[in-house]
Amino acid sequence: MILQLLLSILCFISGTLSEESPYVTIIVKGSDIVAETDDSFVCATLDWWPPQKCNYNQCPWGQSSVLNLDLTHPFLSNAIQAFEHLRIRIGGSLQDQVVYGVPTLGHPCLPFSKMSGGLFGFSEGCLSMSRWDKLNLLFQRTGAIITFGLNALNGRHPVHNGMWVGNWNSTNARDFIKYTISRGYPVDSWEFGNELSGSGVSARVSAEQYAKDLIGLKTLLKELYKNSRMRPLLVAPGGFFDQKWYTQLLQASGRDVVNALTHHIYNLGPGDDYRIESKILDPQYLSRITDTFRNLQLTIERHGPWSSAWVGEAGGAYNSGSRRVSNKFLDSFWYLDQLGMASKYNTKVYCRQTLIGGNYGLLDTHTLTPNPDYYSALLWHRLMGKRVLSIDISGSSYLRAYGHCRKGKAGVTLLLINLSKSTKFSVTVRDNLNAIPAEGGDIQTDNSFVHSFKRVLSWMGRKASSESESREEYHLTGKGRDHLSQTVLLNGIPLELTEDGKIPPLNPVYVPASSPLHVAPLSIAFVVLPNFEAQACS
Repeated sequence: MILQLLLSILCFISGTLSEESPYVTIIVKGSDIVAETDDSFVCATLDWWPPQKCNYNQCPWGQSSVLNLDLTHPFLSNAIQAFEHLRIRIGGSLQDQVVYGVPTLGHPCLPFSKMSGGLFGFSEGCLSMSRWDKLNLLFQRTGAIITFGLNALNGRHPVHNGMWVGNWNSTNARDFIKYTISRGYPVDSWEFGNELSGSGVSARVSAEQYAKDLIGLKTLLKELYKNSRMRPLLVAPGGFFDQKWYTQLLQASGRDVVNALTHHIYNLGPGDDYRIESKILDPQYLSRITDTFRNLQLTIERHGPWSSAWVGEAGGAYNSGSRRVSNKFLDSFWYLDQLGMASKYNTKVYCRQTLIGGNYGLLDTHTLTPNPDYYSALLWHRLMGKRVLSIDISGSSYLRAYGHCRKGKAGVTLLLINLSKSTKFSVTVRDNLNAIPAEGGDIQTDNSFVHSFKRVLSWMGRKASSESESREEYHLTGKGRDHLSQTVLLNGIPLELTEDGKIPPLNPVYVPASSPLHVAPLSIAFVVLPNFEAQACS
């Protein structure tokens, strides 16, 4: 009994010291890649919500929907162009009430309106072809890559408990896709339905029926695109992951029908939850979502290896996000952490809800100026390559770390997220060939030599760094050290649009490779190690 008590005390002390240790060692395993994303991994959504969409006594959508957004605003174009090729997913809750204003529609093409008894409290809404033309002018001008979500409820009818039955009526979608092809609009992928999987959100469809309709849509796409150079992907179901339902969908649809399985994540809960701030800064809470990524990866490996995983929509907090947090610097902590986590589980695309609209837009709904998460997404896109590296980290769970091959150049990029409000971490980065193992094979974190070594050297590859070698550092903090600031600083400089409305340069500080690497409390750092010798990155 005494022995058990002593062991418990020792375990507690060990865990406490580990949590509070300001010294962290990161071992980068540069010999193999563990996962790979697409080049267009970073994605953002455009939604259908009209100005009348309200939650928690606020209506934060304004003129930000697919149907009413000012497509000529220079801030919008500049924000998209800064990514060179930003994937934009057009979809959302009202997606399955959208009809397309082709000549065969048979009735006037009208926008959404409030309607008692309608799904989500709204009537059917219509996308006119003139509006579709204008949207594509924006997409072509800015180099955007488009994923378009189709209405998957057309032709069905509700029966009980949100279940909709009947075959999908493809007539309107078929004519819309034909129009799109005739105009040469390069839709990269067509998504079928929104949040109809599993128990659904307001409406649901059985996996067997969904699979049957996907087979029909795949056949339709092959027919319509047979004389085109474009070969769009078919992605589905755009819902919350339900392992049984997703497995049935893959099994019933069969090989090579669904190119990507899309799922949605809102792991912070409702937008009015007073605990959102504490959730974002809790490493254990953030890690809970790993089960979803892992289980989806296993489902694909076992039942549909021809497919891949996409996050089709993720906004942190649902119901338009949190007005206190979602457009502030703090929001980047969960967002970047989830980008890193998703990439480790072979997620190919991750779509942020939203590009603009609600409280969680990358751009401010009213001014179209970038919110802090926009700059976080842009830095990821520019610095983190698609090849994902395995890393080991010791010291504290409050420092989150992710490693990728550097984007477009030799070397490695690390993303470091400090969730602690008080601890500044001193980080040592090494490759696994130079790690100093303890008896059990773990990294020694209490060895006096290692601690003294950390104070002198922050990175060493297979050969010692010379004084002329340097690394790039991009440190993000809230203005005035306020994590709830809507202004983010890059290396101490506010990130604000230039006088002509352009995205400001995202310049690093260059630091000698032999100097210590520090990550301040409640800050985020991208660190580029151009001379790190990672075989998998060459």
